[in-house]
Amino acid sequence: MLNDNRHQYVIQSNDPKGDEGFGKFFAVVIVFVFFLGCVQVASETVMAWYRDSMDWVNETATYLGSFWPF
Repeated sequence: MLNDNRHQYVIQSNDPKGDEGFGKFFAVVIVFVFFLGCVQVASETVMAWYRDSMDWVNETATYLGSFWPF
């Protein structure tokens, strides 16, 4: 008689392999976007360093050239 009062649930589950695949794909996308962000930061840093170095070289050459009597 106790068995008649039990609740029976129907569990609908999606394909666990599909969910796992989507999770892996999403993780790869996140890592790829993070990688692109790191490349962008590194590129901007190198370009700024190069630009500042060229400005310094130009200013130094101008300063040293000012001593030449023309």
